[in-house]
Amino acid sequence: MALRCEVYRMKKRIKLKGRIKTYIQFSIYLGILMIAIDAAMFLIDLRAGALLSGFCVLYFAITLSHYFYNKPIIMNELVSFATEYGQIQRKLLRDMDLPYALLDDSGKVIWTNIAFETVVHQPKGYNKSITSLFPTITRDRLPDDMGVDEAQYELEYEGNEFVAKFKKISLKEMAEHSDMIDAKDYNGYLIALYLYDETALHIALQEIDDQSLAVGMIYLDNYEEALESVEEVRRSLLIALIDRKVNKYISALDGISKKLEKDKYLVILRKKAITKLQETRFDLLEEVKTVNIGNEMAVTISIGVGLDGLTYAQNYEFARNAIDLALGRGGDQAVIKTPESITYYGGKSQQVEKNTRVKARVKAHALREIITGKDMVLVMGHRMPDADSFGAVVGIYRIAQTLGRKVHIVLNDITPAIQPMADLFRNNPEYEEDMIIGNQQAIEAANSNAVLVVVDVNKPTLTECPELLRFCKSVVVLDHHRQGTETIENATLSYVEPYASSACEMVSEILQYTYDNIKIHPEEADCMYSGIMIDTNNFMTKTGVRTFEAAAFLRRNGADVTRVRKLFREDALEYKAKADAVSQAEIYKQSFAISICSADDLPSPTVIGAQAANELLNIKGIKASFVLTDYQGKIYVSARSIDEVNVQIIMERMGGGGHMNIAACQMEGVGIIEAIGALKHTIDSMLENREI
Repeated sequence: MALRCEVYRMKKRIKLKGRIKTYIQFSIYLGILMIAIDAAMFLIDLRAGALLSGFCVLYFAITLSHYFYNKPIIMNELVSFATEYGQIQRKLLRDMDLPYALLDDSGKVIWTNIAFETVVHQPKGYNKSITSLFPTITRDRLPDDMGVDEAQYELEYEGNEFVAKFKKISLKEMAEHSDMIDAKDYNGYLIALYLYDETALHIALQEIDDQSLAVGMIYLDNYEEALESVEEVRRSLLIALIDRKVNKYISALDGISKKLEKDKYLVILRKKAITKLQETRFDLLEEVKTVNIGNEMAVTISIGVGLDGLTYAQNYEFARNAIDLALGRGGDQAVIKTPESITYYGGKSQQVEKNTRVKARVKAHALREIITGKDMVLVMGHRMPDADSFGAVVGIYRIAQTLGRKVHIVLNDITPAIQPMADLFRNNPEYEEDMIIGNQQAIEAANSNAVLVVVDVNKPTLTECPELLRFCKSVVVLDHHRQGTETIENATLSYVEPYASSACEMVSEILQYTYDNIKIHPEEADCMYSGIMIDTNNFMTKTGVRTFEAAAFLRRNGADVTRVRKLFREDALEYKAKADAVSQAEIYKQSFAISICSADDLPSPTVIGAQAANELLNIKGIKASFVLTDYQGKIYVSARSIDEVNVQIIMERMGGGGHMNIAACQMEGVGIIEAIGALKHTIDSMLENREI
């Protein structure tokens, strides 16, 4: 019925054209010929001409009346003929196996075939909006008169998966190509809908995908330390129990595990099994910790999985990258790497401090070889540098100077946080005027004989000058932050140790092995000592034996505790701002302290926010603290914890990173209230999923 209405509206605007028009008007053309014959007859005989004129008038009267009387009838007959002519096609469409429907320009169903009615379980004559059948297909998603002629969407209906294709049918264009009708003034259109059932295809593809192989690697994080914590006669039993735990777990997933080394396993699993591991959030991490035969230290593992590579070799490479990330982030976690993404699980344990300095010595010798092979050294930290970042670049500056190489510190803006430290080198005759240069100067100085040393950061976008990474072929990374998805690639030397308290601690160790009896100026020793002190919150957080050894080394080389303390004394305004942030803190979920640090009139509000976050941890029952600062159009979040909550994974979820106990993130395009809401939502989600 609806289709007939559409045809009726169209008939009101159509005209005849082409051969059918000529045929209908042929009698009129003959009348014109008769007039010509009549005119000739008058030349022969007037009476005969007059008689023929009478016949001509009668002919025209009959012809014109017949024309105007029969034209509507003929038009109806033509339309009826066209309709009857299309009955075969209509029946074919009606019986076609492909679900098909015709919609008007508003998305209302005006005609369907049997296959479509079967799919949607609606009888013939259904004339409601297509949105009532498929809620996701709204009017704005259909072809329109604004240039969108086709559209295609995937949709699910009653457990089946379809691809819906929409195609615009212009009635004006159909009329223009017709030899029978003319519809220049008609602009209406219909929409053809085709449904392609791809349920079976998706099931087959999913089954194939589930059966594809994934490569995994399992490393024991603290193998040597765990063995040392148990009696020698029971060490073999501990190893056997760990092997049994890992092999049994992998076998239950229909996988294969092969021990490669004393603390390394190669694992082959189907992708379907990896999905189960994700659902259980890699509970193998916790199961291995239950192995205890009197060992004082629980065994932790790291897992790296490679998926969806084009080849098995590529999956293996993904697994290697994933295990490196897991270890670089501190261990006790699983990392899944695919061509498109990297996913993290676990990471609830503190990394065990390594007492050996072998790795530091090896890295120090490698750094010395790299520097001596270049003519120039460029050193930079992260944007908005803190005491640790500046102290570390100063330490690398001393190494390069000792090795006789030209060296520049890349630093655009000297923030209030490092102003007292930077003043130690200004107008100091022992240091060159170009000791500190800006980004543009650094880019101009970069060449094939220059090495770039990046300290206290391993994310390229957070460095002082990200562009400089492209201009320097030789790049060295020294950092103590856990690695995330974004890392500096193709580094000549990468030394990332999350166990370290600070970058200054790492540089202090390297200093001792780079050059025998290296001489450190008191200003430099003060800067590096300051970096350790600030990052450890006066040696209260993330402090190990090697932290104190590094501090002792700096103390022996001229660092003065009193001078350092004077460098970081706060003025009254900063102290009040910190106190206000602590006093106004909200206790969320009885375990999380959330507060706001005012940036009004503060030279370095983000530093005050971080200090306030440290102070909030002194409140009884607080597992983690978060202080938000609205500064220069961004929301800066400082996150702190003691031991129960990994704030790094919380900040990573919000686009940041850091350590297990010290982390941060930046948020753009949101207000302080929205940022607090996003933080609470993240905490709620991670608590619900047992991620923290």
